[in-house]
This record gives sequence, C-alpha cells and structure tokens, in this order.
Amino acid sequence: MSDLLKQIRQKATRLKKTIVLAEGEEPRIITAAIKAQSEGIASIVLIGNPKTIAQKCPGADLGTIKIVDVNEIDTEPYAQLLYDLRKAKGLDLDGARRLAKDPLYFGVLMVKRGEADGMVAGSVNATGDVLRPALQIIKTAPGIKTVSSCFIMVLNSDSKYGENGIMVFGDCAVNPNPDADQLADIAAASADTAVAITGISPRVALLSYSTKGSAKGELIDKVTKALEIVKSARPDLQIDGELQADAALVPTVADLKAPGSTVAGKANVLIFPDLQAGNIGYKLVQRLAGAEAIGPICQGFNKPVNDLSRGCSSEDVVNVVAMTALQSAMCK
Repeated sequence: MSDLLKQIRQKATRLKKTIVLAEGEEPRIITAAIKAQSEGIASIVLIGNPKTIAQKCPGADLGTIKIVDVNEIDTEPYAQLLYDLRKAKGLDLDGARRLAKDPLYFGVLMVKRGEADGMVAGSVNATGDVLRPALQIIKTAPGIKTVSSCFIMVLNSDSKYGENGIMVFGDCAVNPNPDADQLADIAAASADTAVAITGISPRVALLSYSTKGSAKGELIDKVTKALEIVKSARPDLQIDGELQADAALVPTVADLKAPGSTVAGKANVLIFPDLQAGNIGYKLVQRLAGAEAIGPICQGFNKPVNDLSRGCSSEDVVNVVAMTALQSAMCK
C-alpha cells in the first residue's frame, strides 16, 4: 500500500463518517466492511439480509456493523421522498415504492436523508446502475452540472512531476467528449478532489495539442473557452490553458512556451480534452512510469457516491470507503 493510501485511511479515521455499502451480500464487501469498521475508517451500513450475509462469511464478526434489510423495514418514508423528487419526471408512488426496495436506490436515499455520508457500490453492478440513482436523487454539487471522474496518479516520491509525485488526472472514465462547460466542471471538480483526498494545492492545466495559441482550431477553442468559464466561476483556482503536456510539466519548456504562467511547468492536476486522451494518458503513465493509479473516483455529486470496479478486491473497497469519507467532509 502506498504512503498516500495510508494517509487517506488515517485522515478518514478522524472524520467519523458513515458510509453505506449497497452490495452487502457480496463477500468482498462484507470483508471490507469489517476491516473499515474495525480500523475506524468509517461506520459502515450494509444493505442486505443478515442471514445471507452471515452465511457468505462464516465466522465473521459482524456485531458492530449496522445491517439494513430493505425487505424487513418500513421503506415508505424513503419511497415518499423518492416520489417527491421524481414525480415531475413521471414517477408514480407505486414505482417509487418498488425502487425504494432496490439497494442502490435505498443506499442513495439514506445519503439524501442524512443517514449516511456517502455510498459505495459497483462490485457486482454496472457503473450506469450505480450512478443513475445518485444523479436522480443526490444530483450535482452547487455550481457543477457534470458528474465526472479522476484518477490519482502516484509516482515515486522523488519524482520531479506533480506534488512529490502525486498528480490528479481527469476525466479518464466517464465523459466521452465533454463540451467547454463540461470541461470546466471537470477541471473544478478535479481540483476539489485533489484537495479533499490528497491535500495538495491544485495547479490545474487544461491540456491540448497547442500551447497559448501555437495552433488554431475547434478543439483548441473548446479548451480556451473552458478556461474562461472556470476562471469566472472559480477565481480561487490556479488554472491555465491551453497547454501541451510538456509545457504543463517541464519548467524549461514552460518558460519558452508559456512565460509568466503560474501553472505551466508545475501542474499537478491535468485535465484532458476528451475521454480518449484521458484514458490513454493515465494508462501510459501507469504502465511506462510505473505509477499507481487510484480510481476512478467519482466527483461532482452533491454528496459522494463512488463506483467500484467489478474486479475490485476487499482492500480496494476499504480504500474507496476512506476516499468517500474524505469527499464527504468537503460537502457543504
């Protein structure tokens, strides 16, 4: 485990947050729940049948973990809340009652009602199924209209790039071809994630194949427009663009291509212009530079919901629980 992940877990223990795990009958989730709770990373709520959960992990000590069986409790208040939120979209009360019995919807409704600070799922459910209830119920954070993702990239601590080898890459998993407004949202959300989870002071570079007008075209116009939008909405952020990757990362190149920039040559948050570039970029750094890629981390929600890889280990789940707790501390 990297030093950063250890720090993330340690920070989470001080927050005393409650995280709901919607896939409570999955063995990896149960194992993670026990570890996260026993280490004080978060108070855990498992959604599932207590007998089934006990059978999946015989001998496991589940005594301190709250287990909620949606088939054994009164879900009417949750259904009523869902109905009130979605009736304008055509959802009737019977439909809300059915959805409130779905663990993914129920978990998000718990977060909405303030009974949990965040939700984690995705070990046995597709990304779309995990994010849909969150988009419908929790919705996006103030000033953000786009849910996106980022990866925390951890290079060697003596790396000359990023913040002691720590960088944030967005968006590498969710939005295929963001427009300027969406790209601005991704930049702002990635900066906030950098603060919440890594504690670094973000210096955000909007990447392109051009630096400061060295080329012209629609793809570049999108990036420069995104910069204008972010600067207007978030004057607190250190952000610049459009920047080529070398101009964003290498001081000598930055001096030549973007003199006077407060970000060029020392960026620690890289915003890619589309999903192809982002996905390719993080995988190249992961494989060629041997970086640890932590994520994808969902961002932009009013309260945190994170999607797991279906190939995740129980340790991965514990890490995501910890990161979700840190994200929740930033929510207003």
